[in-house]
Amino acid sequence: MNEYLLFAIAIIPIAWLIVSLGILKFPAHKTCIFTAIFTFIIALVFWKISFLNAVTASIEGILVALWPILLVIVAALFTYNLAVETKSMDTMKKMLSSITTDQRIQVLILAWGFGGFLEAVAGYGTAVAIPASILASIGFNPIFAAIICLIANTVPTAFGAIGIPVTTLATVTGLDVMKLSYLISIQLAPFIIIIPFALVILTKKSFKAIKGVFWITLVSGLAFAIPQIFVAKYLGAELPALIGSLCSMLATVIMAKFMNKNQSKLEIESEESQVCDVVAQSKVTFREGLLAWLPYILLCILILIASPLFPSINEFLAKFTSEIQVYTGEGAKATSFIWINTPGMMIIISTFMAGLIQKVKISIMLNVFISTIKQLTKSFITITSIVAISKIMSYSGMTSSISFGLCATTGSFYPIISPLLGSIGTFVTGSDTSANILFGGLQTQAATSLGISPYWIAAANTAGATAGKMISPQSIAIAASATGLIGKEGKIFSSTVKFCLGYVIILGILVYFGSYFFTI
Repeated sequence: MNEYLLFAIAIIPIAWLIVSLGILKFPAHKTCIFTAIFTFIIALVFWKISFLNAVTASIEGILVALWPILLVIVAALFTYNLAVETKSMDTMKKMLSSITTDQRIQVLILAWGFGGFLEAVAGYGTAVAIPASILASIGFNPIFAAIICLIANTVPTAFGAIGIPVTTLATVTGLDVMKLSYLISIQLAPFIIIIPFALVILTKKSFKAIKGVFWITLVSGLAFAIPQIFVAKYLGAELPALIGSLCSMLATVIMAKFMNKNQSKLEIESEESQVCDVVAQSKVTFREGLLAWLPYILLCILILIASPLFPSINEFLAKFTSEIQVYTGEGAKATSFIWINTPGMMIIISTFMAGLIQKVKISIMLNVFISTIKQLTKSFITITSIVAISKIMSYSGMTSSISFGLCATTGSFYPIISPLLGSIGTFVTGSDTSANILFGGLQTQAATSLGISPYWIAAANTAGATAGKMISPQSIAIAASATGLIGKEGKIFSSTVKFCLGYVIILGILVYFGSYFFTI
């Protein structure tokens, strides 16, 4: 069959996902399982994959979705839900909202720093919902709070949920996760520095807003970008956003405290001073703060101990791994399942340890864990369906057909559109991880055919996917719900879409010129 016709047929499932989720607003779990079945049939009819191979490809996708992808999502949301149950999250809110009355700095701490931290450890909308609700509760316009948190919740998603988007991308493409993590951090670095300035400007709707907070804004970005690059290069995908966001928060808070000593020099408007009474009421002892943050402190410790920094421990934990070959067709290889030294298990272990130290009953922790699984029922269907789609498309040759079509159409300019594909993936699925699953294989195949480093283009997919987060219908729905703006999603979308387009265009240009330096 003509390659161009196959290209047109192969993009039908992806086009349907965009239309059904982005335009028709169908529930994700329903449209994804339908698309998986549809893709299964197309692969049988047009790419002549055998029924057995299509079935085993689907099963492999489901298993990979369950472990480690869904394990991380369950674990991260379990930690957050337990923090809500034990009121630790209230303590965190008090600590973060009591530092300054300058709205520009509050945005940097809550939307940027704390939002980045939540994305790093939990994701699943918490990075938008929690900061937006806090900002609204301390006097910000709800629509502004929703928009600002959506824009802030972009670059942290690349390494969100303890690095699962990047580790998943490495899994589906067969690339080395360390090198991939480093290149992603390099591509995102300019945006990590620019976005804090954009947030400050948007807070006052004027470029003059930078006056008085230039240095704290610059430090807020640099303190995120530099540690993230270092950690990504030497430790891998699990901790870059976590360490980067913590460093950014810490640096911003320290500078804010210093600025408070000279508060008379700052231009604090009357509307900002109205929240002083609320801030003054928020007092947290050291012990309360330590216990509230304990799950995340323990998580950092466990991940570091289990990393290659401690070879003996890392090698011991590596023994608890199984190699299972599921797919039966040509090109089949065993899928690796890591049972202990995987982010999801580390999160669960650290959360239970922290719960015991906090004297939370085991029965309560188990109830929260079970309710978290129930809460994610629809997400289980969505993610397993998407990974199954990815595996069917990859093994059948559909991904290769799409790669051929895009390369033939764009030629040497393909790197410009590679971030756009990533953003479309996140727009459709609401997940950087899912975007990497959908397009990771396609991007690397296209790069190889053009003589460009597959690492560079795969990194561009993840970097582009972060842009799509701010316009994803799922993210916007979460922001609207958190700020009491249900029904005004269209207004939020119209405000964020222009920032998304600018982000993708700039990134595409950077990736294009960078492709000359990163060749095979």
